[in-house]
Amino acid sequence: MAYIKFKELTKYFDFKDETDPKDLPWYTLEYTYDDEEIILGYKNSKDYVVFTTKRMYLFDRDIAGIYYKKIHIIPYKSISSGAIDFKPGKAELLFSLDSGYQLHINFINMNHDKKENLKKIYKIIFSGH
Repeated sequence: MAYIKFKELTKYFDFKDETDPKDLPWYTLEYTYDDEEIILGYKNSKDYVVFTTKRMYLFDRDIAGIYYKKIHIIPYKSISSGAIDFKPGKAELLFSLDSGYQLHINFINMNHDKKENLKKIYKIIFSGH
């Protein structure tokens, strides 16, 4: 009998700009459910993350070469542990999912107010645990 061990690599995302929910692209909104409220979004040149009251939506797009879009929908209840790491001018959300998958979301150009918004999101993510 043979076993193949597979562990998905840790996924990293980097975001720079906060995005008001009304300014998010239409395709990011078509995946949300009616019973959840969009809190805030972040973007970089090609990717988006949308935080709602129940889930995190990560839109991983590649526009160089072959165009693709990979969408990660992560219910907060599937996050087993997490950390928020504040450094001068930046912050990082680190998550371990129940599946063992690791997720790192980096935020750059962060001032005090933006870090406070991120802290609110972090509290919402772990309020149901």
